[in-house]
Amino acid sequence: MKFSAFYLALVALFLSSGNVQVRACTFYVSNKCPFPIWPATASNQGHAVVASGGFHLPPGRTRKFQAPGDWSGRIWARTGCNFDDSNHKPACETGDCDGKLACNGSIGLPPATLVEFTLQADKKKPSFYDVSLVDGYNLAVAVDVATRSSDKKCSIGGCRKDLKAACPDELQVKNWKGEVVACKSACLAFDLDSFCCRNDYGSPEKCRPNEYSKLFKRACPSYFSYAFDAPLPLVNCPADDYLLTFCPGGVGDGVAAD
Repeated sequence: MKFSAFYLALVALFLSSGNVQVRACTFYVSNKCPFPIWPATASNQGHAVVASGGFHLPPGRTRKFQAPGDWSGRIWARTGCNFDDSNHKPACETGDCDGKLACNGSIGLPPATLVEFTLQADKKKPSFYDVSLVDGYNLAVAVDVATRSSDKKCSIGGCRKDLKAACPDELQVKNWKGEVVACKSACLAFDLDSFCCRNDYGSPEKCRPNEYSKLFKRACPSYFSYAFDAPLPLVNCPADDYLLTFCPGGVGDGVAAD
């Protein structure tokens, strides 16, 4: 389990209470990219699959779906997908989940930018969320409460630069046309304990920022850049509605509901 998800699990355990009535939460997922994306969801163990695990979202469109008020899981965007050939796996250039449109609980193939949520059924308590590059990057994403809030702590901004353009050769993931479509984390690329913060490096004192995580942090300062990133880029806000915008600052509008 990556460090950011570990923190979310601890938060959920600490804040959970006995017989709180579960209320629904609404997610709005917006595609401001100039190309289609295929957002996907994967619920943590014991939580319901939401939005069938994945769907198609054209440029300039927004889709909303509901999740239980105590939902915990991740949301990411897949790119470059082709589901016409059922024998073709992976079906997506990034974030693929076993070649399926509806991931139905399957976890996406890294590298992909992950948005991680631990919601609270009692809305008097804050929900927690973060954006993680611990497994790498494919798209920038911004997270905010859907109903406008003056509280800036509720927002996670996008990136200062496109990590795919700044990605070192040894971390690059390219498609069949030779285009860089994603950037691996150092852990994913090299599988070394020092980069993955495990075994002898499994503590904040032993696992320190490296040249690659610093590159990620400079580009996307609001995201987890490696497992023991500090200060924690973890946001907490009580809300019933959240807006996730892929390629923030991009094009289009319009809403498509479930």
